[in-house]
Amino acid sequence: MNPSPTSQTSRWDVFFSYGFRPFFLGASLHAALAMALWLAWIAIHAANGSLRWISIKGAVHVWHAHEMTFGFGMAAVAGFLLTAVPNWTGAPPLTGTPLARLFAIWLAGRLAMMMSAMLPATLVAIVDLAFIPVLALHVTHQLFVRPQPRNMVFLAILGALFLANVAYHLTAADLVTLDQTAALRAAVLILVLIIVIIGGRIVPSFTLNHLQRVRPEVAPPVRSALIDRAALFSTLLFAVCAVTPVANWVVAIAAGAAALANGVRLAGWRGLETLPAPIVLVLHVGYLWIVIGLATWCLAASTGLMSDVAAMHALSSGAIGTMTLAVMSRASLGHTGRPLAAPPPIVLAYVLVSLAAAARTFGSALVPAWYNAIMLVAGLLWITAFAAFAFVFLPILTAPRHTAATRPA
Repeated sequence: MNPSPTSQTSRWDVFFSYGFRPFFLGASLHAALAMALWLAWIAIHAANGSLRWISIKGAVHVWHAHEMTFGFGMAAVAGFLLTAVPNWTGAPPLTGTPLARLFAIWLAGRLAMMMSAMLPATLVAIVDLAFIPVLALHVTHQLFVRPQPRNMVFLAILGALFLANVAYHLTAADLVTLDQTAALRAAVLILVLIIVIIGGRIVPSFTLNHLQRVRPEVAPPVRSALIDRAALFSTLLFAVCAVTPVANWVVAIAAGAAALANGVRLAGWRGLETLPAPIVLVLHVGYLWIVIGLATWCLAASTGLMSDVAAMHALSSGAIGTMTLAVMSRASLGHTGRPLAAPPPIVLAYVLVSLAAAARTFGSALVPAWYNAIMLVAGLLWITAFAAFAFVFLPILTAPRHTAATRPA
C-alpha cells in the first residue's frame, strides 16, 4: 500500500498522508537541531561560559543522550512502523488528523524536555512518555488486521522502550536510585535490536533486487535461519549483560559473540557488490557499525583500551544514525514514486554520518587532548548530514506522490 495524494491535495494533507512524511522530516530536523544545541553547550562550556537561556534540568549531556534516543530515534521508528505495518498487513495507514495529533504529541515531548527546568517534573514526564503508548495503540490496531508472530515482536519492543523511558524519568525525579544513563543505554540497545531484526529482512532483500537488476551473474546474498537466530539472540544476550551488574569478562564474551555472529551474517550479504549503488551500500555500512560497536565494547570490557561510551557511540551515531539515514532516504523516495537513486547531497550525507561516528568513537581515544575539538567536528558532520536530508526531502515529503502521469520525463 502506497500513499496516493493527488496534485490537487493541499500540502498539509499530503504531509499527513502517511507516517513517514512528518516523522522522517521531524527526525532529521531534531537530529540536527538537538545536536546543534549540544555543540553550543560544549563550545561555551569549554570557554568557561554558560548558556543562561538553556532551561534543561540536570546534566546537558544526559538530555543530549535522551533526545538522540527518544527524540530522534523514536521519530524514525514511528515513521518506519507507520509505513511498513500497513504494507505488511494491508491495514489502512494512519493519516490526517490522527497522524497530526500523534506528531504533535512527539513534538510536545521535545519541547517539554527542552524546558524541563521550567516545568514540574511530573508534567515533563507525562508529556514525554505519552508518545510511545499512543504510537503502540495505532501499531497494534494495524498489526491485528493480519497478525503474524514475527511482526508482533515490535509491540514488545515498543513496550521495552517505554519502560526504559519510564526508568529515565523516575531517576530524573529522584524516585528511584538507579543510574540514569542505564535507562538510556538500554534504549540504545533496544534500537540496535530493531536494526538487527529489520536489517535481516531488508538488507539482503534490497541487495538481491539490486544484483538481479544489474549483476545477475553474482551469487545472491546468503540467508541462513541459523545465522539469523545466532545474530539476534547473541545481540539480545549482550544487551541484557550490558545493562545488568555482571562481570566485565561476561560482557566481553557476550559482546564478542554478538560481533562475530553479526559479522558472519553481514559478510554473506554481498555488500561489496553494491559499491556502485550508494543507496544499497549504505545499508551494509549501517549494519557494519553494529559489528564495530559490539567489537569495540568487547575490547572495552576485556582490555580497557576503549571505553563503553565509545562503543555506545559506534552503535548510536554509527549504526542507528547511518541505518536511519539509509532507510529514511530509501523509503521517502520509494513511497513517493521517485527513482531509487540517492541524490548527490544524500550520498554525501551517507559519508558524513559515518565520518561523524568514526570521529566520535575513535577520535577521543586516539587524541584525548583534543576531546572538545573532536566532539565539535563529529557534531558538525552529523548536523550537516541530517540537514542535507531535510533540505533535499522537505519538498519531496510535502509534495504528492509521483505517478506515471505526474512523473517528470
